Amino acid sequence: MSTDYTGDVVRGGEPAVRDLGGGLTLTKVSVGPMDNNAYLLSAGGEQLLIDAANDAGTLLDLIGPAGLRTVVTTHRHGDHWQALAEVVKVTGAESLAHADDAGEIPVVTRALSGGDTVEVGGHVLDVIHIVGHTPGSIVLSYRGEHLFTGDSLFPGGHGRTTTPEDHARIMDHLESRVFGRFGDGTWFYPGHGKDSTLGAERPSLAEWRARGW
Repeated sequence: MSTDYTGDVVRGGEPAVRDLGGGLTLTKVSVGPMDNNAYLLSAGGEQLLIDAANDAGTLLDLIGPAGLRTVVTTHRHGDHWQALAEVVKVTGAESLAHADDAGEIPVVTRALSGGDTVEVGGHVLDVIHIVGHTPGSIVLSYRGEHLFTGDSLFPGGHGRTTTPEDHARIMDHLESRVFGRFGDGTWFYPGHGKDSTLGAERPSLAEWRARGW
């Protein structure tokens, strides 16, 4: 894997590029006024985009002549799909989202469920359903070593919840489906801001649950 990758990006700045191994390359950019992260995975002449959040021109330039096979939207909040319709129109990509959020996303050609898989260039991403930030939020796992978490997990806590029940549910799912399944070395890539590892965040789980948000 690349040793100089930090994951630090700013809107209008240079993308951050990382070799994930096995011929799979990650390119991370920040787009839109809320500094959303968008992630392009490239392998074997195929490409997959995670969250066509904003700045369609930036994303289309990033995709380039190689084209786009698939775009996955991590959840239904509008800041994560502002460029989706244009990217799909231009590239003809398949648009995927979890069934419980798909109705509020402008273009979805196939609905996902937890336990499904998504492929790019022969590489498999596992779909993990995390309820709480939205009903249909998903995390994508590549080999259990790299997680694309949308707004379900950030450095320092999970994404916003609006009820105590949603807070409890997202904590339950994060603990059982993410922290309980993957090791400390697993790197995660959130929907906004900096990346982190599960090991860096694991000691704070009890604090997150107790604070109630």
